[in-house]
Amino acid sequence: MSVYVYGVTRAGLAAPPGIRGIGDPPARVRTPAYGGLAAVVSAAPDKLRPRRRDLRAHQDVQLAFAGRGALLPTRFGAVAADEEAVLARLREGAGSYAAALDRVEGRFEMNLKAAPVEDGIAALVRTDPHVARLRQESRRRPGYDTSVRLGEAVMAGLRRRALAAAREVADVLTELADDVAPGAEVPGGVLNVSFLVAADRVADCRAVVDDLGPQLADRAELRLAGPLPCYSFCGLAAPAGV
Repeated sequence: MSVYVYGVTRAGLAAPPGIRGIGDPPARVRTPAYGGLAAVVSAAPDKLRPRRRDLRAHQDVQLAFAGRGALLPTRFGAVAADEEAVLARLREGAGSYAAALDRVEGRFEMNLKAAPVEDGIAALVRTDPHVARLRQESRRRPGYDTSVRLGEAVMAGLRRRALAAAREVADVLTELADDVAPGAEVPGGVLNVSFLVAADRVADCRAVVDDLGPQLADRAELRLAGPLPCYSFCGLAAPAGV
């Protein structure tokens, strides 16, 4: 029977009391082990879809284990042919999995995303001579070409200001982190970066954004997510899809 894989942890780390996995009804979570490693799995549903309920259950299981010990998380949708296939992958990658678990032990991922703010145009005009000049020109000689050039300059200026503001915050978070990993480009965003942070520094990361966010609100919209499973810092594939 196919199994759904949440990640890899150390053998002996039992499922937290009351935790349930994906599916309807929610499946029982198990930790089949090989040597010093264990996979976090449950029965895979017949039809797996990214429903909100299952997406939440996926992350809840991962955070529950990560709060009790090291976990190498999978992305949503990792399914293995059966439990034996999962154990085979643990056996084949034992050394790599063990090293990766050491890396994320006692740590979480914090993710910072930033986007420009449209109500920053007034500040942009005051501080960017090029935009100010184009704005004056558009008022003196209105026209399609002038409007296009002004629009492009405004968008570029807003993105530039937002990126500079986001980097101010990212620089402070980097000082609190053990590692940093850039994320994929987000439509409309200027920055997407994750930080590997010790559990006792999660609150410090939040305090940084709470403190600097209002100061930079006319330049960037900042969103800090976490604590999250350490998706960006595993360095290897999880034992699924076999």
